[in-house]
Amino acid sequence: MKTDSRVVTALEQRCRQRDDGQLTLRCADAFALAEELAIPLSDVGRICDEQGVKIVHCQIGCFS
Repeated sequence: MKTDSRVVTALEQRCRQRDDGQLTLRCADAFALAEELAIPLSDVGRICDEQGVKIVHCQIGCFS
């Protein structure tokens, strides 16, 4: 499946970088991004995996 550049751009704007260089995205932000862009939450997770972004502060165990 092709990754939409608008999703990657939106994801990059919400990510934080830890001291060790790892990019992170809060779970609540992943949910908000999916809703805002009208895409499945699973697509957000897949794109995070592709971009090397770790989901943190998971709310209900969707991401680990």
